[in-house]
Amino acid sequence: MKPFIFVVFLCFSIVLNAQILNVESLRKVTDTSGFSGSTTLDFALKRTTNDFFTLSSKIHFQYKMNKHLALFKNDVKLQKIEGESFENGGITHLRYNYRFARRIAWEIFTQGQYNKISFIKFRGLLGTGPRFKLTKSENYKFYLGTLVMYEYEELEDNVTPVQRDFRGSIYASFSLYPIKTLSLISTTYYQPRLSQFGDYRVSNESSLLIDVYKNLAFSINYTFTFDSFPAEGIPNSQYDFATGIVYSFD
Repeated sequence: MKPFIFVVFLCFSIVLNAQILNVESLRKVTDTSGFSGSTTLDFALKRTTNDFFTLSSKIHFQYKMNKHLALFKNDVKLQKIEGESFENGGITHLRYNYRFARRIAWEIFTQGQYNKISFIKFRGLLGTGPRFKLTKSENYKFYLGTLVMYEYEELEDNVTPVQRDFRGSIYASFSLYPIKTLSLISTTYYQPRLSQFGDYRVSNESSLLIDVYKNLAFSINYTFTFDSFPAEGIPNSQYDFATGIVYSFD
């Protein structure tokens, strides 16, 4: 196997922000041990009544060996309007899986995040829990994860105090491959605060991938997030829609 997979998205998008990282999008389906990964660089320039410039980079590495799987992800985004910084954010995520049964694995992860547009100065996570594969078929796969995580959060709304809480992180994911050239992946997360279930976050990310030529594919991605208690002045719901061209190789 090559040491990495290079992925380039040429995309146009309507973007707000996703506050919950979809880890299922990081996993590369492969039976081969060793390293794989991807790197993405997106940019956009737009002029209406103002000049908009957006630059984002994504780096993902994965290492698989027998029953062990390690994932690393780092995303950074910067947007400027008329030379003024309008939005910047980043997520660094590290996750380890150990598969101790044919369809059961144990996960441990840590994550650091900041996002100016959502007034998140810093959000740190540390969590663990089991992951279950619910199907045997290779044409359709269903997964369920039930994790507990510690969250440390500082907001920049000048209202909310520093938060130190335990949250659940329950996710359901499916991957469908109805024909050789078509795949659909969708993941939904539910993350309640364990001491107050009315404080919760919900996120869904769905991706449609259509192979057009060898390692070239057309992608459509949609993300929706809901936070029952966002920072002051931030809407409860946010969404992201993007289309693009994907090139990959091993």
